[in-house]
Amino acid sequence: DGTGKTDIDTGIGFFDHMLNNFARHGLFDLTVKAKGDLYVDCHHLVEDTGIVLGQAIKEAVGDKKSIKRYGYSILPMDETLMLCSLDLSGRPYLSFDAEFTTDRVGYMDTEMVKEFFYAISYSAGMNLHLKVITGGNNHHMIEAMFKAFAKALDEATIIDPRITDILSTKGSL
Repeated sequence: DGTGKTDIDTGIGFFDHMLNNFARHGLFDLTVKAKGDLYVDCHHLVEDTGIVLGQAIKEAVGDKKSIKRYGYSILPMDETLMLCSLDLSGRPYLSFDAEFTTDRVGYMDTEMVKEFFYAISYSAGMNLHLKVITGGNNHHMIEAMFKAFAKALDEATIIDPRITDILSTKGSL
């Protein structure tokens, strides 16, 4: 329920850029101050940030009463076309369909993109599907992924006044 205001510093410029895109395009206010063993590599810092962000999402949606629960986005960015679909079901799952042609973008390993979204999906209890439909530039593919995720999560967390309880035939998620 924010405006996209951010204060982000992870020590990894490209990751900061992606988190800023997530917050701005999802209209989430986000403060991230992360320090890690970057002298080793970016793995722990990126993964741990995903875990904490997933926990924050889980806490923010609370009992999930009246939210839409599902969200999706098909997002273009130059030559890239990205699909993101998610369900705040409480059942964690990640389907990740993207192939990168470089090992790094800036100082972030491209293999960490999947690890980041895996960490979010499992700590938030979210079913998350990410698919690069048309790829090209690795920076564009990753940025489109973060933006599409933001748009889908924004949609899933909207309160719909027609939904008076939890959107489930079982009565719980």
